[in-house]
Amino acid sequence: MRGGVTQTAGGAALGSVGAPKPASARIACARSAPKRFVMSARDGRRLPLVMPPVVVGWLLLVTFGVGLVLQQLARDIFGAPAVNVIAPSWLSGGFEIFGAVVPKTRIFILVLAVACVTALAVALKASPMGRRIRAVVQNRDLAETSGISSRKTDITTFFIGSGLAGVAGVALTLIGSTSPTIGQAYLIDAFLVVVVGGLGQIKGTVIAAFGIGFLNSVIEYNTTASLAKVILFVIIVIFLQARPQGLFTVRTRSLV
Repeated sequence: MRGGVTQTAGGAALGSVGAPKPASARIACARSAPKRFVMSARDGRRLPLVMPPVVVGWLLLVTFGVGLVLQQLARDIFGAPAVNVIAPSWLSGGFEIFGAVVPKTRIFILVLAVACVTALAVALKASPMGRRIRAVVQNRDLAETSGISSRKTDITTFFIGSGLAGVAGVALTLIGSTSPTIGQAYLIDAFLVVVVGGLGQIKGTVIAAFGIGFLNSVIEYNTTASLAKVILFVIIVIFLQARPQGLFTVRTRSLV
C-alpha cells in the first residue's frame, strides 16, 4: 500500500507535465523502486513470504498506519487540493459494446491490468527469479540449503510489488482527480480480493477481483452503492466462514 499511496501522486505529477502515459508508468515504476528497496531491506529482512494470519493482520495494520503518515506528508509537499490529469488524445472517446459506451480510458486500464498480471504470472512460472520466489514460498529452509538467498528473494518480491503499485498509481489518474487519499477508495476492496482469492495465489486474486467486481456491480444496479457494499461484505463474511483459506491455498513442502 505504501508504494501505491506515494506513486499515485507521482504518476499524476508526471501526467500533468505532459509525459505520455506509457512513459509515466515506466518512470513511476522506476521511481518507486529505490524507496521500496530501502523499506524492504528493513521490513522484509526477517519476514517470510508466507506468514501466519496473525502476523499478516499485524503487518496490514502497520502498513495502513505508515500509509496515513505518507498521505499527510504528500499533503504537506503537494498540497491538499486534488489535481486533474489530462488523458492523451488517443484515449479520448469510447467504444460502443452491446449498446453501452465504454470509455477508452477504462479499456486501457483493463488491458494494462491484464498485461501486468500476465507478465507477473509468466515471470513467476518461467524465469529463474520466479522459481526462486516459489522455492522460498514452498520451503524457506530447503531453499536456503540449496543456495537461494531468502533475504534477497524477499527484497525482490517487495521490489516487484512496489513497481506494480507505481503502474497502478498512473492508471488511477485516468479515472479521476489525483489526491494523497486517492487509494483509500480501493484499499478495502483490494484487501477483500486478496483474502477471498487466497494469499500468494495469482489465479485466486484474478478470479476474486472479477467475481467481487461483477457481484458489486449487479447488486449496486438493483439497489444503491452503500447498500451494495453492505450486502457484499455480508456475502464475503459468510464465504470466509465456510472457507477461511480463500479460493486457493499455497501448497508447501514444509513438514511443520
